Amino acid sequence: MSGKAKEGAIETVKTIVYALVIAGIFRTLFFQPFWIPSGSMKDTLLIGDFLFVNKMAYGYSAHSCPFSACPIPGRIFASEPERGDVVVFRHPTRGVDFIKRVIGLPGDTVQVKNGVLNINGAPVQLADGGTFTEVKELQGPQGLMPRCANDPVGQGGTCEKGRKLETLPNGKTHSILNISDSWVADNTPVFTVPEGQYFFMGDNRDNSEDSRFAAPSGLGFVPGEFLIGRADRIMFSSAGRSLFYFWTWRMDRFFKAIE
Repeated sequence: MSGKAKEGAIETVKTIVYALVIAGIFRTLFFQPFWIPSGSMKDTLLIGDFLFVNKMAYGYSAHSCPFSACPIPGRIFASEPERGDVVVFRHPTRGVDFIKRVIGLPGDTVQVKNGVLNINGAPVQLADGGTFTEVKELQGPQGLMPRCANDPVGQGGTCEKGRKLETLPNGKTHSILNISDSWVADNTPVFTVPEGQYFFMGDNRDNSEDSRFAAPSGLGFVPGEFLIGRADRIMFSSAGRSLFYFWTWRMDRFFKAIE
């Protein structure tokens, strides 16, 4: 190989290395990948959805900062989370990442009565959203079996859940699913969200471990410093046990905005 050829090869390698370094820094500082492992956010998010979390949506905290020695006491908000945001956060006691929807802001009261969400003493608006259907089969790498409102349903059968369109006080609308009218969290006490903390719920209301259940066995209120970032868009989705099963890719969910 001639000298010029060697120099050209070296420059090419340098370019690739620099590009990888820049991509790594960009990913670490601004975005975090997240796979949806469970059905607690159906039908907004399905098991096997892959998304990038916008870590700059609310500014950095001790848990979203990529460096181990970030000099950040608590959280420095670039903007406050809003009701209806879908957020990835660190569980306050378990040290694992969760994804849920912001329902209650600091100072709010939240209660569920007969399956209907009440915020600050008023029920949210609900409209009929039809029926959500899926095949009753093992889902995702964990092989989770969905719960159905029309159980008992045999494996391979059609699993149904009632769907409603829920509108929060700030006007944000999203779909929620219902499996049972008598689940343990369909009637709750009144929760008053403390200052600097948030109340989260899953959209699959009868299949979500969320702020309706006190920590450490449940989630409870989530302090602001545990928020990692906002989920805005699904990048990729696979219904199979592996992303390499291309015949299970959900092409209609690629680059889908999260409502």
